[in-house]
Amino acid sequence: MCGICGFTGEVIDRSKTVRKMAEVITHRGPDSSGFYEDDKIAMGFRRLSIIDVDAGHQPIYNEDKTLVLTFNGEIYNYKELREELIESGHTFYTETDSEVLVHGFEQWGEDMLMRLRGMFGFAIYNKEDGSVFIARDFFGIKPMHYTVIDGELVYGSEIKSILEHPKFEKKFNIKALDNYLSFQYVVPPETFFEGVYCLLPGHFLWYKHGEVMTERYFEAKFDPDENLSEDDAVNMIEAAFENSVNAHKIADVEVGCFLSSGVDSSYVSTYFADQKTFTVGFDFGEKYNEISWASRLSEKIGVDHHTKLIKSEEFWDAVPKVQYFMDQPLADPSCIALYFVSKLASEHVKVVLSGEGADELFGGYQVYRSPMNQRLYHKIVPYPVRKLLRNIARKMPDIKGRDYLIRACDPLEEAFIGNAFMYNYEEKCELLKDPSIATRPQDVTKPFYRRARKYDDVTKMQYLDINLWMVGDILLKADRMSMANSLELRVPFLDKEVWKVASRIPAKLRVNRVNTKYALRQAALRHLPQETAEKEKLGFPVPTRVWLRDEKYYNVVKQEFQSPTAQKFFNIDVLLSWLDDHYEGVADTSRNVWTVYVFLIWYKQYFEEVTATEIKEDAIAEVEAIAENETQEIAQSTIGTPDPERLDALFGMAFDDEDGAGIDENLIEDTAAPAENSEE
Repeated sequence: MCGICGFTGEVIDRSKTVRKMAEVITHRGPDSSGFYEDDKIAMGFRRLSIIDVDAGHQPIYNEDKTLVLTFNGEIYNYKELREELIESGHTFYTETDSEVLVHGFEQWGEDMLMRLRGMFGFAIYNKEDGSVFIARDFFGIKPMHYTVIDGELVYGSEIKSILEHPKFEKKFNIKALDNYLSFQYVVPPETFFEGVYCLLPGHFLWYKHGEVMTERYFEAKFDPDENLSEDDAVNMIEAAFENSVNAHKIADVEVGCFLSSGVDSSYVSTYFADQKTFTVGFDFGEKYNEISWASRLSEKIGVDHHTKLIKSEEFWDAVPKVQYFMDQPLADPSCIALYFVSKLASEHVKVVLSGEGADELFGGYQVYRSPMNQRLYHKIVPYPVRKLLRNIARKMPDIKGRDYLIRACDPLEEAFIGNAFMYNYEEKCELLKDPSIATRPQDVTKPFYRRARKYDDVTKMQYLDINLWMVGDILLKADRMSMANSLELRVPFLDKEVWKVASRIPAKLRVNRVNTKYALRQAALRHLPQETAEKEKLGFPVPTRVWLRDEKYYNVVKQEFQSPTAQKFFNIDVLLSWLDDHYEGVADTSRNVWTVYVFLIWYKQYFEEVTATEIKEDAIAEVEAIAENETQEIAQSTIGTPDPERLDALFGMAFDDEDGAGIDENLIEDTAAPAENSEE
């Protein structure tokens, strides 16, 4: 896995600029760097060596060096494509998957993208006409960001690279705050940095003659086969998934696996006998700790299991660092747990497989059962009566049935905006210092519902989550938290061949009265104990609810809520009332509180010019530890001992003190997303 960056046009000291852009993403690739420059463009690259570790340095060129490639990702069918390209007359000088892209683009152009099987974000520069082609994978596993400054393109795997460009003027995008408060993440393609955009999944970008054009080449469209039998569906899932896992395990370094108590990662782990798995938990009993579940499964399937218990202080101390690495605020507290499990894994392996994507593709979230559960209620209770009952329920104490009356009132298009509904329009108007920026979150989801209008309600919800929640939360945190620890994370459920099968599974075999993710569970049951295959989804439980009723952490948050930054954006009295209501047990407002707290911590890192010396020192120490471990256990047999110049870049310049930036499913009541609605 790697990080890429670059820019077109003139700047003072082009070489220094592109190197600084690459240095701030050293964590994405601590093994080596590479650069290309001419009078039109500068391209930077950081490498984490996985395939052809001795020869796969970038940039990569075609035969006559008219095309220049930098690439972040993995292409799992590169050997087949390579053979086809050789038969067509292309000459290769490495064994890497990267070189397949540059020759493939020369041969097929944009049509190459649909031939690929993998995860990717890459840039190809054409020396002859000065054009730049950038593409992102089907589901958005790998990131890509860009901006245009005075008609010139600036791009990077992470936004922090773009911030290093000397002509970029950093401005806060207030529109992003509105959507963040409702969704807990920034809705792409917008970012919190004005003028910086996220290239959407399944899209490519052309930069020609000072203009940017983006186009969609892939859309996840469901085409369920209602005549498909359960046995045929299960057989298809099992065959496709086994093929995908085997493809995702291809590497020239050791590959491990994340492991929770749920079916998704557990199913992946059954293909890792005698290899390493990794789990973290919290010291708050089994409700917040999946280690015992994972350990029992590890014994049964015969894997070398590694665990870590995250202490409360560790978690809270990591929040600023995590938000720095995220680039943008994410109010899903499981991203911090993911940071720790990635750190644990990075001490043993360079690559891990994980279970992201299974819930969105196969219907795993408990909330997907709501249309089935509410059908009778909607049929016998008229809408005006439902509205009356909802208004009454909102004034009731938090008793059984209250939330159902609130959620079940509206039709799906009004009630479901995705897996993490934080603040509605009225609440945002009350909370924001400038309520004029508040919009209805349903305005964001409306275009997606329109595209999914022919689907049943369950499939509509899945389509919405694939395009919003999975991109803005699930895959964002997976990439950033693994890369923060120089660890490559692969997701075999989000595979082109697996999707072909998932798209055909009828809704009745995805979500029914027996369970969610029904057909997938039946496939997993052939490999897992029944208690694991059929276990109700919990996700990554994080005890934020408990912490916010502890005086110590209540005061930590209260201090931030009374800060000048909070006063700049929010009505302080409203913020403190949310916090006090939770602390005193009047209501569970932990998710609302956490969402604002995370934003304030993130804002400090990027817009208050916080030096954050301690955070930077910690990050440097972590990179040093990873590099030292690799030198002792991996590097001698793969990439050799780093030279002093590389170490200087790795441990020093990557955290230049002049940049001023600090570093940085779940239980319903305890995380920034509903417990049943977060990834394992």
